[in-house]
Amino acid sequence: MKLEKGESLTKGYTSDLWDFTCIKVTQNNLRELKEICSQWDDEVRQLFYCNYGNLSYLLDINVDEHLCRALAQFWNSAYSYFTFGEVDMVPTVEEYTALLRCLRIQMDKVYSRAANVLTFTKKLAKIIGMSEQWVTARIKQKGENKCIPWKSLRGQILAHPDTKKKVDVFTLSIYGLIIFPKALGHIDEAVTDLLDQLDRRVTPVPVILAETFRSLSACRRMGEGRFIGCA
Repeated sequence: MKLEKGESLTKGYTSDLWDFTCIKVTQNNLRELKEICSQWDDEVRQLFYCNYGNLSYLLDINVDEHLCRALAQFWNSAYSYFTFGEVDMVPTVEEYTALLRCLRIQMDKVYSRAANVLTFTKKLAKIIGMSEQWVTARIKQKGENKCIPWKSLRGQILAHPDTKKKVDVFTLSIYGLIIFPKALGHIDEAVTDLLDQLDRRVTPVPVILAETFRSLSACRRMGEGRFIGCA
């Protein structure tokens, strides 16, 4: 394709890499999530692992901000891969599967956002196990997105009488605060749609990989921005 079309898929576009890209790698404070996880007994840990894989280990990974900024310099947004001199490298589904440690939940079903889905309020109420009135009172608007504050979910993880619901809300928090951190301290609406489908044993890996590509490409095109994804 490169030999046939040149250095871009878009006619007239030159995929020269900028000399510098300002990328912000700002993380949520994960201390409370770590404390909750450390208090679980073996039974709860096993339930979490069977349903969602070993995502909790992401809580202990220290993000190298300098490495993230350096990698962004080599991201080719025209082809969605890294270019190191004459060598092209692209993250793969297999690598992200290993990174996320969710081997046991991988099936032939891949997540896709359905055309007709429940409202944010109904999906969140279903996941948390609370009333729609309770959820509606806590939903916030962050820019163009609807979110729920992490502090509202924290209480449900600690006090909910249903262990399965505790695990579900904890997983929702990991996806919202670590993997798809759209608004700091809040869980984005799109994450609830993904978690709602995880119960049907879909694999989230392709959509996480695609979001990484989208975020890196957006930062490259603008020459600046905040990296949104599992850094």
